[in-house]
Amino acid sequence: MELRQLQYFVAVAEESGFGRAAERLHIVQSAVSQQVRRLERELGVALFDRTTRHVHLSAAGERLLPEARAVLAAADRTLRVAADIRSGDDGVLRLGAVNAPGDRIYRMLGELATVAPRLQVRLRRLSLADRLAAVRSGELDAALVRALTAAPELELLPVWTDPLYAALPADHRLADEPVLRLEQLAGLPVRLAPRENNPPFHDLVMDAFRAAGVEVCLGPPFTDFQETLVSIASGPPSWTVFYEVSGLPAFPMVAMRPLAEPVLVTSLAVKPGPPSPHVRHLLHALAATGPTTE
Repeated sequence: MELRQLQYFVAVAEESGFGRAAERLHIVQSAVSQQVRRLERELGVALFDRTTRHVHLSAAGERLLPEARAVLAAADRTLRVAADIRSGDDGVLRLGAVNAPGDRIYRMLGELATVAPRLQVRLRRLSLADRLAAVRSGELDAALVRALTAAPELELLPVWTDPLYAALPADHRLADEPVLRLEQLAGLPVRLAPRENNPPFHDLVMDAFRAAGVEVCLGPPFTDFQETLVSIASGPPSWTVFYEVSGLPAFPMVAMRPLAEPVLVTSLAVKPGPPSPHVRHLLHALAATGPTTE
């Protein structure tokens, strides 16, 4: 059974004749008659009672007409949905996510809902390596990544730029400065996590030290954020560098100050080439929810 056979059946039923149905369909009458008879053979029922002058729906035809219309309507809906998927207005966007500053992810989702309300978004939180592998394999359409400057077989599209912050003892002489430079912090031991914990971020900080001509004075390693802040507040003078996720914490005896350099770039990792319509909508939403790099 073909869709065109159902279309011809419905046209004959609505026009009460093969000739008028052929005119409506812009084909010859014999083609309409042939396809309707083929449909009747496949279904095993007569759809019309035919006389030399009139064509009327049979009892079977009356019963099957609503079903044929429903099939044709479903086919039309399928075509419309497919067109919307091609345009990016419908479908599923699979995105590898990070914890973004403030409510930026929620605002991005809201922006997406505005420009493509039928587009479903599935967020997945994976390790950096797993996020990149999932984009390469096609398991994800795109993934947000921080501080990464290159990824084999992928393109990185910068979408957000955020400051980094220094956490240092509140009674330190630099705590009164509104913005700090790495040169000012030279000599004060810095608490950094081992490189294997987060290679892109570790490299970003170390490269910034080298660019500033500052010799790194390493202190005890960064463990977790709260434990490290406690050590900064109560231990020997030291500091650490971090990025905002859910607002700057208020911690007794610790001052939080923005760093002039470096900045943290969040990029969208995608496969090389023109972005898909879904990813274009995503890039628009990302641009609308935060400053972008040049």
